[in-house]
Order: sequence, then structure tokens, then C-alpha cells
Amino acid sequence: MSATWYECKVKFRKVDENGVQKVTTEPYLVDALSYTEAESRITQEMMSYVSEEFKITNIKVANYNEIHPFENADRWFRSKVALTAYDEESGKERKTNLYLLVQANDVKEAFDNTMFAMKNTMGDFSIPAISESPIMDVFPYFSGEEDGLEQIEKFNALKASKPESVAEIIDHMEFDAAVVAAYEE
Repeated sequence: MSATWYECKVKFRKVDENGVQKVTTEPYLVDALSYTEAESRITQEMMSYVSEEFKITNIKVANYNEIHPFENADRWFRSKVALTAYDEESGKERKTNLYLLVQANDVKEAFDNTMFAMKNTMGDFSIPAISESPIMDVFPYFSGEEDGLEQIEKFNALKASKPESVAEIIDHMEFDAAVVAAYEE
């Protein structure tokens, strides 16, 4: 069963870098089965982060197909991935968009992390857009069962992992020495 992610906007008082208190609204992402559960989960999560009162101003279904946390990254990026499929009947190419939320420090790293997340994809795809997301944090759902601790540890390990660097494609094509010599002249 795929996860349904809800974007919850929370309004609360926050002390900025200058020591001035100001009211801010920040979006967070929670994995839940319904709006009611999303509200309950974000309330529970925010109680551990915010000492004063806060207000949930909006909850909506977020359009993310997958969430990919990575280590040493402090921002979230929305990657638009266009999957290409060929319709044999009409002979036309059809593109389907999916959206990934990828953790990274900058756009280049977000691109690399998106490529890492898509490395096992069998079909053709392109990445037409990557933009910084306003999402402050992500709270996945873990059941209270025994394997729930393993899931939490796995998610936190993913958050604490660094993707393998996406290697450049190296062309190992061999050419006939005579052809190369003739071309160079």
C-alpha cells in the first residue's frame, strides 16, 4: 500500500537569528491514512518541538510519489521526473510525471540524489524540474509493532546515509588506429 502524504501548515511563535520573536507558518509533511490522523500526528510531533501554543492552519494531500531522505542535508527539494512510455497501438510517446521529495543541500546535490533514487528504473526518464520545497521536516508513519522500531531505524539510517556519487558515463569505444590517424591529419 502506498503512503499518503499530507502537508500540514503550522503557525507558531519563533525566535529568529536576531533574538526577536515573530509569528511564522511552516509546512511539514506527515504520512497518515486520513485528514484526522494527519492532524493528530502533526499535533503530536509539534508538541515535542514547540514549547508554546501553535495552530494548524491548513492540511492538504501532498502530491509526492516518494520521499528520499539523505544524510548531511538540511533542505528538501521537489524533483519532477517525467517517465516516458511508448504506446504500441498509436505509435506515440507518452510522458507521465511523478514527484519526488529529495533531501539535499543544493540543486546539484538534489539532482544527484534524484538520479540515485531513480537508478533502478527500467524505463526512460528525464528530470525537467527541481525546485526547493518549503517543507521543513517529514514525519513518516511507523506502527507501534515490533518491526516498527526497525522501520524507524531504517528511515533514520536513510536520512543519515550519503548516496553513492553518480558517476559520469565513460565511453570505452575503441577505434581503428589507422582511422584515428587519418582523421587527425
